[in-house]
Amino acid sequence: MFNTHGSSPHAPTGNVSTRHGFRDHQTMGQGSEFDIIRQLMAQWGPLAVDIGDDAAVLPPLAAGRRVVSTDACVEGVHFVREWLTPFEVGARAAAAALSDLAAMGAAAECVLVALVVPPSWESELAAVADGLGDQVRRAGARIVGGNLSRGATFALTLTVIGVAERAVPRGGAQVGDLVVVTGRLGGPGAALEAFLGGAAPSGWARDRFAAPQPRLREGQALADAGASAMVDISDGLAADARHVGAASGVVLQLDPARVPVGPGVSPANALVSGEEYELLATIAPAAFEALAGRWAAVSGEPITVVGIVVAPDDTHLPPKSLPGHDHFTTR
Repeated sequence: MFNTHGSSPHAPTGNVSTRHGFRDHQTMGQGSEFDIIRQLMAQWGPLAVDIGDDAAVLPPLAAGRRVVSTDACVEGVHFVREWLTPFEVGARAAAAALSDLAAMGAAAECVLVALVVPPSWESELAAVADGLGDQVRRAGARIVGGNLSRGATFALTLTVIGVAERAVPRGGAQVGDLVVVTGRLGGPGAALEAFLGGAAPSGWARDRFAAPQPRLREGQALADAGASAMVDISDGLAADARHVGAASGVVLQLDPARVPVGPGVSPANALVSGEEYELLATIAPAAFEALAGRWAAVSGEPITVVGIVVAPDDTHLPPKSLPGHDHFTTR
């Protein structure tokens, strides 16, 4: 499954059939669109499998649940071309999509890739595909199809499919649970501030902005340990804590002094830095104590208690003064 659609009524359209897998290029038609797909298949190599029909057929599950999410990366909305290399654009888009699986405690299985490609991006597709493939390979997943279209603005949309023995919702936080986060926060926010100010961000901040890593192993470990709620920190710690609280009917009371920050980042900025792709979870104290004792075998990043779950009363109200990212209010 890798469909091609032109951007005008007279552009050629059709489904690319590679019934024997991506290596069977003879089943593709002639033309520039198919040439681009052949290029992508060559870039991804054995990462791209079973591409040949109008839809991918996934194997049945013996146990667990399938988890599916879709995430878009649009030039001018999610990134500015001058800030990132084409490799980083592909890797960052894949990391953002895969992070949604991590937030559910799922292991990555399959990825579908939809590309909208302006003429100015055609020469960069190989590098974009390499970056995307690098993240898919790290996640242990495979690319099973997608869509290719011409358009005025570059966009990369990924549908990710995973498997979870126990899918963790964001609406399960319980009063008395600890609030924990993975990693160190503030890098993407610091990098964005520097970029917008015309300055170069620090190496650590730029790396956190340009090359985030989805916390798939960490999410599975938290799920296995009994985390009651979980979300990836894409809108900022304070905002995502409000999201979990609202879904759960509780309040996640954060202690800014305990927020793990990166070099040169203040706790206040770490609370609102978006696109972190670290995990925020709630978990019972005893379960966390057991997990913390073996965390070093799970991750090279720390896990930190940053608060507690409390009942929503007059003394524990969500801290609305701390903003978060919202596509339709943030300009």
